[in-house]
Amino acid sequence: MGGSELKYVQKAFESNYIAPLGEYVDRLEREVCAFSGSPAAAALCSGTAAIHLALRLSGVERGDRVVVSTFTFIASASPVLYMDAVPVFVDSDEKWNMDPELLEIAIRKEKPKAVIVAHIYGQPARIAEIARICESYDVTLIEDAAESMGALYDSVHTGSFGRFGIYSFNGNKIITAGGGGVLVGSDERDISRARHLATQAREDELWYEHAEMGYNYRMSNVAAAIGVGQMEVLRSRIERKRAIFESYRELLGDIEEISFMPEEERAVGNRWLSTLTFERSDPFEVMRRLDENGIESRPLWKPMHLQPLFSGAKVYGGGVSETLFARGLCLPSGTAMERADIERIAGIVRGALR
Repeated sequence: MGGSELKYVQKAFESNYIAPLGEYVDRLEREVCAFSGSPAAAALCSGTAAIHLALRLSGVERGDRVVVSTFTFIASASPVLYMDAVPVFVDSDEKWNMDPELLEIAIRKEKPKAVIVAHIYGQPARIAEIARICESYDVTLIEDAAESMGALYDSVHTGSFGRFGIYSFNGNKIITAGGGGVLVGSDERDISRARHLATQAREDELWYEHAEMGYNYRMSNVAAAIGVGQMEVLRSRIERKRAIFESYRELLGDIEEISFMPEEERAVGNRWLSTLTFERSDPFEVMRRLDENGIESRPLWKPMHLQPLFSGAKVYGGGVSETLFARGLCLPSGTAMERADIERIAGIVRGALR
């Protein structure tokens, strides 16, 4: 926590507005808009819920195809199943994010209703190119910026290139409300409808009137109060995350077989996680050595097209993300780490390669 969160939570308690809405929900929406440059925002219970609503607002229906990054967390893809739609996966390029060339091939062949591009590990995809492709084929672009809040491409925030963008305030993200997410959009009418759907689609009557299916997706005032406090430290968290990454690169960059996640020339990522790949060594053996020393690490994302849930799903490419999963590792990246912690972790990684 940054320091102000408890004060704001106390004020939420004093107001007796705990849930579902209140002052801090409105304030968080305004602050996310001001930070990201997006015209409108809706605070929700999760980033996954935000993707679900974005798909519904995009007109996705049963049987429609939706193109999704394959190298991502499952929350990028599972809302497609909520809509009884068909996910089609697209592989990564050499910078680890969705390959625009493969995307265009997939759009031509599949004629999808929407595209969900995930900005992985806080690094922007080639989003300007992806946005142009989607626009040229009249396909709705949804940016999963759950991992990349604060990251920039051409000095523009990820999440604000498409018709919809989503941010996550889950416990493991660069800032957190203990949970929750935000849907941002280019049109206030879309986001106003998202708020309606997220509050059980209740009609404007004295009684509870429902003309369509809605969801219980709004963020609580208490969670939003935490989120408002976290927004105050977002820029410093990004600076710290990038400094941690550079420390790892300084300490391990001389090892020939190690490659750190690259950054697009036109981008400035938030380095949510410090990630690397090994050319010869087994990353799972490195993980085991770290675990023996009480240090948590993780493999890179297992591609969606390899997940049992999506067995048989169509994928364009696949080799890049499969190699990343087989060769990659996420190192501890918490902003509370000291230089000594990073040096200790780097030393264990170096020792595991001998």
